[in-house]
Amino acid sequence: MKSALKLSLLWLLLCAAPLLSMAAQPIPAAPELGAKGFLLVDFNSGTALTEKNADEPLEPASLTKIMTAYVVFRELTAGHIALSDIVTVSEKAWRTGGSRMFIEVGSQVSVEDLLKGMIIQSGNDASVALAEYVAGSLDSFANMMNANAKRLGMSSTHFTNPNGLPDPELYTTARDMARLTVALIREFPEYYKWYGQTEFTYNDITQANRNPLLKRDATADGVKTGHTKAAGYCLVGSAKRDDMRLISVVMGAASPSARAEASLALLNWGFRFYESHQLFAADQPIESLRVWYGEQENLPVGPSIDVVATIPRGTYDKLSARLEKTSDLTAPIAKGARLGDVIVTMGDEEVTRAPLVALQDVPEGGLWRKAKDSLLQIF
Repeated sequence: MKSALKLSLLWLLLCAAPLLSMAAQPIPAAPELGAKGFLLVDFNSGTALTEKNADEPLEPASLTKIMTAYVVFRELTAGHIALSDIVTVSEKAWRTGGSRMFIEVGSQVSVEDLLKGMIIQSGNDASVALAEYVAGSLDSFANMMNANAKRLGMSSTHFTNPNGLPDPELYTTARDMARLTVALIREFPEYYKWYGQTEFTYNDITQANRNPLLKRDATADGVKTGHTKAAGYCLVGSAKRDDMRLISVVMGAASPSARAEASLALLNWGFRFYESHQLFAADQPIESLRVWYGEQENLPVGPSIDVVATIPRGTYDKLSARLEKTSDLTAPIAKGARLGDVIVTMGDEEVTRAPLVALQDVPEGGLWRKAKDSLLQIF
């Protein structure tokens, strides 16, 4: 790629490895969908490509189980539980209605099988069994769900149970669901693979994955359907083509076919008319900045996260970037200290930004260095 980086002092930096980009083409309007709310977002950049009522609180139905899985995955990663742990099924879990894995009261089922039963078969009974095992009660598990929602920035979400069965205090938004899905895929790739599994057999009963995208789009590998009378038909989808992954969220569609068609329309439109480029890698130097009163004069700086731009196809050569420093750099400076921002623009429009950080420590210099820099700043 070849990107111009204009600093606040009007310096110019060119990055190596230019990328070729097809000629720009007009982008048609996004698909018109009848769902109550929807959102299409790029996984790597977080850019929303199109949306409708994405911040309106809606009932999620079984999309709730994405958070249930997320909480369980965190407990697995922390070592608090293991996939091989055996769970004794309670009567409450066994009696849970709706879609089921068909676990029996008093039976012993592994955490791994319960996760697959919840993810692939959408088992409400499996979700209750997992919640009880992890937290001791459904209320305590709901508290864990809400704590994680808050930590992830899901500001318009509240969970009351692990399966999404109707509750007036259970709600979320398309944007919050996308944020959760991105976190789950990014943090737990070793478990996310189950979302692409087409069927699961338990107790001699084989059930197919309820996600219609898996049969209709070879690039789709997740995520979750949901339905109640109040919520309508919901679907969070994910597909990856080449190095680009898109997340679609459809909530409140009128029928199973409507949610599938809406999700496919969003994904196909996004892949057809947009492209994503990683411009800079996290913690890799993109410039060396002058430091005053330090043991060294120059400090390598770079973004603290990958800088990814999602843009209309054919517009890559219109991108530019600049570094904005918060102030002149004066030692001592600690590695990782935020020094400003990397800002990527296209014309007058900001495309994305990332924190600019110090990539190494710069201790305070000695008397000679301080005297020299004092004179340089005067003259």
